[in-house]
Amino acid sequence: MFCEVELPPIPPGAARAAALVVLNPSESRRLIAKATVALPEVQHAFRHGTIIIARGITNAFVTEELLGIRVDPKAALTVGMVCGGLTTGHSGPPATTHHVIRHGKVVEGADSRQEILTFGPDDVFIKGGNAIDADGNAGILTSGLTGGTIGMAWPVVTARGSHLVMPIGLEKLIPSVIEAARRTGIYHFKWSMGLPARLTPVVLGKVLTEIQALALLAGVTATHVASGGVGGSEGAVVLSIEGEESKVEQAFELVKSIKGEPPVAATEQMFIKSAGDFNYEPMAQLATLKAR
Repeated sequence: MFCEVELPPIPPGAARAAALVVLNPSESRRLIAKATVALPEVQHAFRHGTIIIARGITNAFVTEELLGIRVDPKAALTVGMVCGGLTTGHSGPPATTHHVIRHGKVVEGADSRQEILTFGPDDVFIKGGNAIDADGNAGILTSGLTGGTIGMAWPVVTARGSHLVMPIGLEKLIPSVIEAARRTGIYHFKWSMGLPARLTPVVLGKVLTEIQALALLAGVTATHVASGGVGGSEGAVVLSIEGEESKVEQAFELVKSIKGEPPVAATEQMFIKSAGDFNYEPMAQLATLKAR
């Protein structure tokens, strides 16, 4: 479900304004990462509890914003990804091991699978996704036979009432996460361009898109009005921002400040580089992941 952000009322007689902005995928990730870090529950857990940042490309941006460090290459922080026209995954070591933060300090060498077992209701697990729909349902492509990272984390954070924060850009908007889940699965496909996967629905997570980010950071209403582009703007989202003029100006300046964020480069260390090498056979490609 989408993270609920209460917008401040516009004072009577205050000037209103609107602005049109375009965000390329990396710019969207930077904006959403800033909002993720600004969430009250994340700030509270950073000072008084535990945060686990799962591996993921958007989470590389979150790590940078939360810890003030540089994560490079960002594509090396994930395992699964869509890259080079394939569903594949990074097969090398992560770009950083700063995944567990307790009381504002990185716990080096911590095992997330063990640390999450200490979670309470004020702790935070941050996990990106591969899809969202208009109802706020989130979906994660899972090729791991045990459900991947979310298969480990979701039952724990749900039962304990911990916070599951999901930063996901609008470039990943699909008609229905539930219907997509019905049409996918590790053993569902006869042929696949990359690793076969299930789109796993995740409920009760707090989804942050560019819309929630702008509401949280600038107090404005954003509406998704168009998507796509060419010449480096493939995957871009176009937003109409509306509200009190001073806040719209603040939001516009914020977007201007992140324009030019470099695109995330591909990694050479991938499980699958050419599905044709495996004759598009799903299980042969999945074996590269299982052999890790």
